[in-house]
Amino acid sequence: MGAFPTLFGHAIWANAVIAAITATESSSTINISNGQLAIIVSKSAGTVSGITLDGQDLLGSGGRLYLDCHCDGGYWSSGTGTLYEGADSTGTAWAGVKLGSNFSDKHIMETYFFLRDGETGLHSFGRAAYPNGGALGEMRFLFRPTSTIWNQLSSSNDMWSVVPTGTRETVQDTTYYVPGSGANEAYRKQMSDYFSKYMFSELWENHTHHGMLADGTGTRDGSVYGAWLVMNAKDTFYNGPKWSDLTVDGIVYNYVVSNHHGNGNPDLTGGFDRTFGPSYYYFNKAVKGTSIQTLRADAGKFADPSWNAQFYDSIAQYVPGYVPTSGRGTWQGQITLPAAVSKAVAVLASNRLDFQDNNFDTNSYQYWGYIGANGAITLPRVKAGTYRMTVYGDGIFGQYTQDGVVVQAGGTTRTSATWVPESAGTELWRIGTPDRSCGEFRHGSARDTTRSNAPSQYRLYWAVHDFPKDFPDGVNFHVGTSDTATDFNYIHWSVFGGKANTIRPDPYYANVNNWTVTFDATAEALVGKTKATFTIQLAGVKTSAGNTDSASKPFGNLPYTVVFNGEALPVWTIS
Repeated sequence: MGAFPTLFGHAIWANAVIAAITATESSSTINISNGQLAIIVSKSAGTVSGITLDGQDLLGSGGRLYLDCHCDGGYWSSGTGTLYEGADSTGTAWAGVKLGSNFSDKHIMETYFFLRDGETGLHSFGRAAYPNGGALGEMRFLFRPTSTIWNQLSSSNDMWSVVPTGTRETVQDTTYYVPGSGANEAYRKQMSDYFSKYMFSELWENHTHHGMLADGTGTRDGSVYGAWLVMNAKDTFYNGPKWSDLTVDGIVYNYVVSNHHGNGNPDLTGGFDRTFGPSYYYFNKAVKGTSIQTLRADAGKFADPSWNAQFYDSIAQYVPGYVPTSGRGTWQGQITLPAAVSKAVAVLASNRLDFQDNNFDTNSYQYWGYIGANGAITLPRVKAGTYRMTVYGDGIFGQYTQDGVVVQAGGTTRTSATWVPESAGTELWRIGTPDRSCGEFRHGSARDTTRSNAPSQYRLYWAVHDFPKDFPDGVNFHVGTSDTATDFNYIHWSVFGGKANTIRPDPYYANVNNWTVTFDATAEALVGKTKATFTIQLAGVKTSAGNTDSASKPFGNLPYTVVFNGEALPVWTIS
């Protein structure tokens, strides 16, 4: 499949060139070009060390595109390079390279990049094999340029900014105060006085692509360029749609294994061999003055698991573990949903496991999508196997699960289900919306309207939301009269300030961790009632265990205590 048609024609595409793939190899490098996009691969470094689009250098001296891991013995480096060439079932020529190495004589790490004729992007796969177990803390691709042409970032349709430059004051891990004029002044007006890679984190549920823009001020002919990571498939990742991670900060990331934000690392105790992908590093070009939103929309057209399926089938013999079309089927669901639900999602993942724990099933595959208003959903290209179906959505506590959903290769599996939401009786009141987030509370999803790009407040450096100023008397919320958006904080702190808070460097303890909720109940509502159920749904929990879940920390587990009408309920210990 070639380029998608576009109303903008060549305004957002590199100039059309009819040329076959050329590939050459020496003892140290592999060079591949299709007349538009050209790459240089360093065998010894295990990186793509050069990328040009229509003659424009996109990486710069020392820049690279590569696979990186945080492994139990450190990092890895390549030692081999293998060139592949061929034509897919449509007759389109392609060339690819495998970079691989035995790491510490006990692990295997491999990177695959493929370039097709007529395309301006690289199809990427990454393989990790641990036949004897071990640890894999992080695995990620990085487009890491040194070129100064890149000056804008985009992680979603409404989250973008210019890139601050120069000297910055560190206030927290990879979080900086941004002083000065020029691009830094523009950034402060658009976004914040602070910059952090964490600001551009995204949730995988509806995330499709992210990247950077060169606005033309530093390019050789004034053209605008984009560099994007497109997630055209997510089925080899873990933790389902509630995985969230870093996307872009001057580097365009593709995290395939991570323990950020509570993500789960794969369990390697029984041996492990997995190839992650495909993903697509896409590069586009436009005339000067074209916006980052326009180039972003162009890249988003490739975020489709069915795109280029014929090509992937053609190279499956070179990519260990990739499941071709012959090993996949289609799943269709017809779900009767609760009336109050919105944004309902259906997930297929490991049988008999919560999808957020599917990293414990290292052979797990995962698929999801939004359910239509008529209760219908179709998921294409599902690997044949047995799955748990999970349905969740905004406005409803809990979720619906059904194990034993069998998807057969080459066919269509149909599942019907009725989601009856859990209930503990007649609801007296609730605060907020059960949607696995805290966006409705103060400093959640509300926009910072003091900045021109109006970012959601939860994205900002946490110290700017000064809890003692917002709640000098602590949180005292009365159901029915208090305002959820202003009177209930988005984070329930145990202590505020101190480490990593340059605005309030001394810890503040008073009126922070003890929140009070009061409510009224009519005598009529309580007639004949002797027992009530109090439900708390947490969007997330942070303890001192850190990303590596260290059990040796003083507060590796969090005791969450509730006293109701003077009676202490059993302590909820969250690990």
